Amino acid sequence: MKRIFIVLAVISFVLVGCSEELDDQTREPTTDWEQTIYGTVNNLEGVTMIVKEGTVTSTGLTVTFENNYNKQIIYGEYYLLEKKIKGKWYQVPFAFDGNPAFNDIGYSLDSSVAKEWQVKWEGLYGSIDHGEYRIVKEMLDFRNAGGYDKYHLTAEFTVD
Repeated sequence: MKRIFIVLAVISFVLVGCSEELDDQTREPTTDWEQTIYGTVNNLEGVTMIVKEGTVTSTGLTVTFENNYNKQIIYGEYYLLEKKIKGKWYQVPFAFDGNPAFNDIGYSLDSSVAKEWQVKWEGLYGSIDHGEYRIVKEMLDFRNAGGYDKYHLTAEFTVD
């Protein structure tokens, strides 16, 4: 009886210990982090988003949008952060319970124009740990009144 109890205890310990995937670098659990929902990104031909060199901190960064597309593109304030863990992208959880609120505004990115956009995420995510991240940003290409195509741009960055 004692032997069965020990075997069951060892099996339980192994199962519990292996059920939580950990990041090799940060030892962060990913079981409560959701994997990305963005399978196709950066497919808006001629429009790019890159992280401006020297602007990355644990609480924000600046990105540069460049539009070499023949049409005006619209973007808002909404964005998400994702972290790469074991080669897969996971959504960084918000630092509070509930859903975030963003101003519902449209900024235009005219053809042949580059614009900088500063992001401060301390209120949404707090201060993020070191690792590989990306910011996900929604861009709209309007076809006509009431009709548009939605695209998602990403820009990768590292927090040391």
